[in-house]
Parts: sequence; structure tokens; C-alpha cells
Amino acid sequence: MRIRALLVATTGAVALSALAVPAAQAAPAGPAVTFSGVQVNGGKNVVVGPTTKVTVPASYTVTKAAGLNANSFVTFPVLYRGTTLNESTPDDHVWIGDEPGTCTASSPTVLKCTATLQFRPKSTEFADLTNAVAGTWKIGAAAINADGLTTKTNAGTIQVQRQAKLTVDAAPEPVKKGKVITVTGALTRANWDTNRYAGYSGQSVKLQFRKKGSSTYSTVKTVKSSATGGLKTTVTASVDGYYRFVFAGTSTTPAVSAAGDFVDVK
Repeated sequence: MRIRALLVATTGAVALSALAVPAAQAAPAGPAVTFSGVQVNGGKNVVVGPTTKVTVPASYTVTKAAGLNANSFVTFPVLYRGTTLNESTPDDHVWIGDEPGTCTASSPTVLKCTATLQFRPKSTEFADLTNAVAGTWKIGAAAINADGLTTKTNAGTIQVQRQAKLTVDAAPEPVKKGKVITVTGALTRANWDTNRYAGYSGQSVKLQFRKKGSSTYSTVKTVKSSATGGLKTTVTASVDGYYRFVFAGTSTTPAVSAAGDFVDVK
């Protein structure tokens, strides 16, 4: 987030005033540029664990007038929430990187730009992430100079997600054919507020089986994770094979699969 700090550092307090005018007052026009091809993290979701900072790349194209000096303004990719991206957008609804983009002229009117965005859990310096910000963010871009702010909105969406883990244990091993196998596990995900993994409750998780010698898993049943993320169910032993749990993911949490646990059926 840190949008105001970055703008002070790169353009000075005069440019920052473009973001501080009252909502009822028209904001001053920024540099006359347009954006295209805005992409963050190669179009992939951003997945962050409980403690480690994640930095992702961004790229975009800026088109300007031939007479507009590229050094007279700065640009950056933006993630935002809500319906608008302008001077009245709350700071906690705007996400930009630590530094503005680096742009190279491919013609007198076209700049090819790259940048990075940082995502920091609570334990890291300048922490940004709390559980509340996980989910869908819109992609945009912005340019700013001493005159004001120009923005690009609705360039796509991206999911900022809490990293997940999934375990499985099938027992007893070995087991006699026709006997009951108990399959247990746990679905957990990063808690950015506490810097730990915590159970993900109430989620549908598939139990799948792959027969020994096969490369294909088939779904046996679907179970719900408990209040602590626990998983438990039973199946009847028939043939040798591998059991695993599979979680399809949500907007706040990526899909994850447990490694198969082999059961020898006698």
C-alpha cells in the first residue's frame, strides 16, 4: 500500500496534493498518457505464506505525446479494490510497489515499463498483509507529476491468496481386503495476522484414490473440514493404491493437493 509515501519520495508534496483534494472538488489533471497491456505476476495469482515476503513482477505500456518528456512523470502498476481508482480511493484499497516503474522508450511516443509489487506478512518490515485483504483485487496503473494523477482502471483482476497446506494419512498399513481404512488429514492456510498456519474450517475436500500401477486418481467421496481444519473419513480396503485429499481452492486460498499415501492391501 504505502501510496502516499511513495508519491512523496518520487514526485514531492506538490504531486501528492493530487491525491488529497476533497472528494467534491475536481482533481487536477495528470500527465496526458494512456496505458495498455497491464499485467501483474504473469497473470497468475499471488500466493503468500505466513512469514515470507513475496515480490512479483508487473509490466505495462505507456503511450504519450512525442513532446512529453518521459522524465517529467512517474508511472506504476496498481492493485485496487472498490469501484474507482482516483484521489478519493482509501489507502487500504490501493496497492503499489516500493518504487515506480522503469520505462524504456521503444519510440518517441511509446514506453515499455516494468515494475515490482511487494506483499509482506505481519512479521516482515513494512508489513502490508492482513487476512482482511485476501481475495480479489482489480488491476490498474497510474501516472503522476506535479500537475496531478492519471489512472487506468479495469485492466483485469488478480487473487491475493493465503498459502494452503493439505496432509493425508491412511491407516492401518497394511490392511486386509474388506477391512476399514481410516483416512485423516488437515487443511491449513497462512494466517497473516498471526504469522502461523491455521485450520481452514467448513471447506469441501475430495478424497481421491489411485490404484497401484495407474496414473489417474478418482474421487471416492467429499468431506468437510472441521473447525480446526481436520479431515476424517473411512473407506473399505479393496486393492493396493494411494489415497490423497484434494482442495479446489477459494478466492482467498489456492487449490492444493496432498501427496498420495500408499496402502498395501493383503
